[in-house]
Amino acid sequence: QVQLVESGGGLVRPGGSLRLSCAASGSIFSFNDMSWYRQAPGKQRELVALITSGGTTNYADSVKGRFTISRDNAKNTVYLQMNSLKPEDTAVYYCKARKSVTTYWGQGTQVTVSS
Repeated sequence: QVQLVESGGGLVRPGGSLRLSCAASGSIFSFNDMSWYRQAPGKQRELVALITSGGTTNYADSVKGRFTISRDNAKNTVYLQMNSLKPEDTAVYYCKARKSVTTYWGQGTQVTVSS
């Protein structure tokens, strides 16, 4: 059973930065893609960023130019570097991994952007 553990969330002021980590219990090289989602109170969960096994990345329009997704296969970890954070980035951030038709989710980490 694959386990994903997110970390790195917290409280940050507008304009600040955070780096989220998603550590997998096994090799991430076997996953077709890994991604970060977020869910704000009262809103649907939305895709933030995705990275394929080949390194191709995709971003939501709302975070392009501010967030960067990356992966370290040796550490079985995916990162989300978040810069120029805005109050509207406040949400629980979830890591997701996909292997064929099977998906795995982490437990989520809270990010709060507030002055």
